[in-house]
Formats: sequence, C-alpha cells, structure tokens
Amino acid sequence: MRGDTLWDISGKFLQHAWCWPQVWGLNREEIRNPHLIYPGQIVYFDRAAGRLRLGTPTAGNGGAAQVVRLSPQVRTEGLGKDAVPSIPSNAIEPFLSQPLIVTEDELKTAPRIMATENNRVILGKNDKAFVRGDLQSGTSFQVFRPATPIRDPGGKDIIGHEAAYLGTIKLERAATSPDEAHVFRVVSVKQEMGIGDRLLPVPPTPILNYVPHAPEREVDARIASVYGGVSQAGQNQIVTINRGTADGVDLGTVLDLYRFGATVADPTEKTGFFSGKKMVKLPDSKYGSLFIFRAFAKISYGLVMQVTDSVQIGDIAKSPQ
Repeated sequence: MRGDTLWDISGKFLQHAWCWPQVWGLNREEIRNPHLIYPGQIVYFDRAAGRLRLGTPTAGNGGAAQVVRLSPQVRTEGLGKDAVPSIPSNAIEPFLSQPLIVTEDELKTAPRIMATENNRVILGKNDKAFVRGDLQSGTSFQVFRPATPIRDPGGKDIIGHEAAYLGTIKLERAATSPDEAHVFRVVSVKQEMGIGDRLLPVPPTPILNYVPHAPEREVDARIASVYGGVSQAGQNQIVTINRGTADGVDLGTVLDLYRFGATVADPTEKTGFFSGKKMVKLPDSKYGSLFIFRAFAKISYGLVMQVTDSVQIGDIAKSPQ
C-alpha cells in the first residue's frame, strides 16, 4: 500500500529491518536499484529458508516445487516512479545535493554576495543580488552561510565545518571588468539570505542508488550534532556522527543507536566497612537505528530510523550486533 517501504515490510517479519537486501537475496555490489518491488506484487516469507522473495509460494509438505522454464527475453526495468522505496527517501533527498561539510577555508575564497537591490536586508525569490568573486565559468550556485564547526564528542577536536544551506541563485549578467559585480537572480530560498553569504557551484544531481548494509569493518561512533542546531532528534530527523569514509562508513551503512549506561552504586554489596558502596556501570541500552545517506572523510549524515527514545548528542552509533 502507499507509504510502504522495504524497510517496513522486512521489519514486520525479520529481526533486523535493515537486513532486507540479504534476505531478499540481493548483492549490493551487483544490484543497481534497491527499489525492486511494485504495488500489486506478492511478497512471500519462506520460513524454512528465512528469506523474503517475490513470486509464487514454494510447495509444502513434500509437494514438488513449481518449475518455471525461462526463455531468452528482453530485460526491462521501470523508472522507479511507482516502485516501493527501500527507505522514506523524501526525508533525505533535500540533503543529497548540498555540500554541508566544507573545509575551513573553502567558503572564505568562494564568491560572495556584496550588495542587494534597493538595499534589501533579506533576499527573497526573484530578488537581485550583486556578487564579487571568481565564478570559474559557473552560472548556477547554491548559497551558504559561513560554516559552523562540529566538534568530536569524544575528544572535542573540530572534525569538520557545516555550512548552512540557504538556497540557490542563477547568473543573469557576468561582470565585464575586475571592479564590477556580477548580477544574480534568486531562484529559491530555504533560509534567510543576504550580504556576506557565500556561493558554491550546484553539484550534479545525485543518483539515488543505496542499499542498507552493515559496515564492512567495526564502527564505533558518537552522535556529533543534530541538523538544525537543536540538541535532540526523533524519527526521520537528520544527525551527524564523528566517523566517515576514512573509518569504513559509506552510503547505505546502517548503525545501531545506544545510550550510555549510567554508573550507579550497588546497594547490595560494599567494598569495605569504610569504603562505601561499590559502583557498577549498567549496560548501554539500544533504542534505534541510523541509516547513513551521505559520508565525508570524518563526518557522516544519517537518517534516524525506528527509535524508542530521542537521539542526543554524544549517544553511541555502532555496528549492528
């Protein structure tokens, strides 16, 4: 039905919803499109094999399995308009073409808005903006506010700079001399845009080709920030972790979310007559999962999935057990 996802369907029958590529018999190195099922198709759960599949049910109680003879044919694949998605992609699509993480100096040297028509403080759609800087032959740009540092929750070192995405603008007339400004027209606005904001070229449209999978090597990360500058996140919200491609995290990586277990006094045991109660750490508690949809060298962005508690900065995100 409308709104179903492969994640949800697998979650009704399997212990880990993110495992649907494995139980569906898919190979993420070979698969080109994870959106493989369409409304009207029947999904069978083979309890003996522990596998979901499309098609007709296998024969039970010793009956002969149905044999289907195949002949050469043209293999076609839908454009995906009506396909059942692997995850609720509408929650992450706005972030897929935005740089988000930039180097400390990247925006300092980028073209900048230096004036507005009629001295407007805030630019809106179709307003004119005057820009200085090297456009490097570009005509379409995204606008960003100077980057905010993201600190590692563990060591407090700066691991990246997150630029706030403000919208898009398009070149109307390029400067004809070094001391003249370029003329731009605002195409779209997501946040307030004005003098001092920086321009980066619009990147190519990304191809949505992701299959949820466990990381290839052990990952032990921490929640570094919640997108939007708040301290907590809920289901289908965006967070960052302090691990990236350098640590084996890539597009489609799934991690489990844990809260640190508290250290409490054990009232049933004493270490000595004068030493007081023994302190014991409680186990970390799992409360959800995180789907990574964009990865940089040291930072990754993830969509919060199926949580029973709010996600907080400093929480654990690690390889599924």
